[in-house]
Amino acid sequence: MDTVKVIEIKKSVFEDNEKDAAGLRKELKDKGVYLLNLMSSPGSGKTTTLIRTINLLRDKISIAVMEADIDSDVDAIKIKEATGIQSIQLHTGGMCHLDAEMTRQGLDNVDMKGLDLVILENVGNLVCPAEFDTGACRNAMILSVPEGHDKPLKYPLMFSVCDLVIVNKIDVLPYFDFDLEKCKEYVHMRNPKAQVIPICAKTGEGVEKVAEWLLTEVKNWKNK
Repeated sequence: MDTVKVIEIKKSVFEDNEKDAAGLRKELKDKGVYLLNLMSSPGSGKTTTLIRTINLLRDKISIAVMEADIDSDVDAIKIKEATGIQSIQLHTGGMCHLDAEMTRQGLDNVDMKGLDLVILENVGNLVCPAEFDTGACRNAMILSVPEGHDKPLKYPLMFSVCDLVIVNKIDVLPYFDFDLEKCKEYVHMRNPKAQVIPICAKTGEGVEKVAEWLLTEVKNWKNK
């Protein structure tokens, strides 16, 4: 089994997280590196979606992934084995989120030379991660069909801070009481500008649209 670097993230000592996040974004802009913060509940399919998306993009741009979990390096190893890209694991020491300073500690252990994109797979949670600006250029989240189309009503902050909402596991729509149009309506109640992309990470259906969105984002970030 491949080994990956595991970084023990220490709790941020900075009180002004927004200031830290703005500073980190400026540094990333100066380096021409785009950082995506990806959030979701556990089991929504983040890692599978990432693997599909990265494999569509890895010949076009240079990508690295930071996997954040309370413990284990399972996801970082899975990403590395399935895509061959640089992948590190961040251990949060029991905390259910990352803030800007903690994200910076992770980035300090990424080889940034020639990188275009870093994807932060945040801790699985629909509450805490949405409360902290990580310094990312954009926020995205995955909502899976079994979770229900009403989640934007129950977890408003998460959906209000995300620029992209990926609805995963659409292959099981016939077996769940999930109304995709209602879901889109509820998402846009929280964030009218959010883009909603339905996918099936297992089969790959719709994932090319996620890859296209991300590729456009990276190019725009570098050129603006």
